[in-house]
Amino acid sequence: MLAAYAVPSETSRGRQHPEPEHAYRDIFQRDRDRVIHSRAFRRLENKTQVFTRRYSDHFRNRLTHTIEVAQISRTIAAELELNVDLVETLALVHDIGHPPFGHAGEHALDAAMRANGEAFDHNLHALRIVEHFEQRYADFRGLNLSFEVREGIIKHSRDYSAAEHPQLSEYLLDQRPPLEAQLIDNTDEIAYITADLDDGLESNLITLKAIREHVPLFEHYYGEVERLYPGAIDKLRFNEALKRMLDHLVGDLIRNTKSKVAAAKIRTLADVRNSPKRLADFSGDVEAQRKQAKEFLYAELYYSPELKRDKEQSARVITEMFNFWLAHPDKLPTTYRQEIDRGSSSPARVVCDYVAGMTDNFILEQHRINCQAAASSVIER
Repeated sequence: MLAAYAVPSETSRGRQHPEPEHAYRDIFQRDRDRVIHSRAFRRLENKTQVFTRRYSDHFRNRLTHTIEVAQISRTIAAELELNVDLVETLALVHDIGHPPFGHAGEHALDAAMRANGEAFDHNLHALRIVEHFEQRYADFRGLNLSFEVREGIIKHSRDYSAAEHPQLSEYLLDQRPPLEAQLIDNTDEIAYITADLDDGLESNLITLKAIREHVPLFEHYYGEVERLYPGAIDKLRFNEALKRMLDHLVGDLIRNTKSKVAAAKIRTLADVRNSPKRLADFSGDVEAQRKQAKEFLYAELYYSPELKRDKEQSARVITEMFNFWLAHPDKLPTTYRQEIDRGSSSPARVVCDYVAGMTDNFILEQHRINCQAAASSVIER
């Protein structure tokens, strides 16, 4: 049963290219399956979340993070009586536009594009992937996803101005996205904050003592776990406390979203879309706790000296390869050279699209073959 303000599959605005209905899967179930079977989704396995493979292959990558977001999102969506299939699809596709090397790679690629008068946005790139780059069907280019999924790709984490992005005008930029899309930014936060505390401790870049001192929400549950399991080793007590912290964030998001929906007298999907503010959110106290945990991760993990070296190397590889292909478009694969020849996109955008689709391993290999080889040749001369 869906709430009256949820998105029923039968009222979807449909696809860009009409298709006959499937015998036993609705439109959002088919979208989910198309995302899972796409090349861009598979490539997430070899894209950095926080830690490169230099540390360990036990840590989260972009794909395992995505799966965790999907699990959390389904749980919350079911409790809120939202369309679970739509929510799961949006969770699975939410990071599909990320380039290699996590946020360091994204910042470097954006800087390279801005030096050429343009910009890189992973949400907008994700839309380009599902509408243009994935080629699996004879009848159309792209995955031909439903309107609601394409809208959620660009609107799940931020609002875009129609004046600044006229190419997105069809996506109801003057309205809020459905609750199914609004949830994703919050579940993404829950997933990566708790996961990064876990991986950060495992990497020895942050300590249990530091987490307990600077993340009050975690410390609250760690104290509870110490009383319940006095003989357990620290790692197991950590796991138990982190599990309770995750459940605390999930439970608050469910309760607070229900409360805001009721307070705003939301009855229909139109009410959600016309709401002055987004409705899926944490309560004030838990939002403060979330910020404390996030600030700790930025200070002690994301900007740590150990990870700084990886980020600097990643940014250098992205920048050098971007500039290499921009200067030598003849070295691009045929399909990308043809894009430049047709003039449908600028050379910088074509190179950006090529780089953004790469895995960490592939761009490192390309850098070794091209940039490092070129540098060696100059030294020899």
